[in-house]
Amino acid sequence: MKKQKGFSLIELLIVVAIILIIAAIAIPNLMRSRMAANESSAVGSVRTINTAMVTYATSFPDTGYSATLTALGGATAACAPPAVATVGAACLIDNLLSVVQQKSGYQFAAAGAASAGSTTNNTYTVTALPLSVGATGNRGFYSDQSGVIRYTLTGVAPTIASSPLQ
Repeated sequence: MKKQKGFSLIELLIVVAIILIIAAIAIPNLMRSRMAANESSAVGSVRTINTAMVTYATSFPDTGYSATLTALGGATAACAPPAVATVGAACLIDNLLSVVQQKSGYQFAAAGAASAGSTTNNTYTVTALPLSVGATGNRGFYSDQSGVIRYTLTGVAPTIASSPLQ
């Protein structure tokens, strides 16, 4: 009798089962890694916005902190060289943060405000919330004029009472 070449159905099923077991172990780790990367990006973006707010307040002392996140950036055409920074388009951050206000699975918001008796915006808040809690990130981030970045573990909007990042 002639020996047949190739794999039996059982052998192929065993290989497929092994591949599925490896995939079942690897996919959750991949998702956790992606969420960690998104959270790191969000913290970096909040730091960038904090720096931009301070630069904006220094550049435009009659205005103080920017009233909107959009004013920290500007349209691509308005920020193309030789652009001149204005109160409405300071060209301090990129379009993803200033116009789209989304980056790496997070939604960003920032607003400057004047406290009672002030003529300039002397306070601001920055928030970064995951677009889908549990999929794009688990933590929500918050910062203000103090520069301290705070977070919640639930992905909801943090406040001044939230835990600070170490």
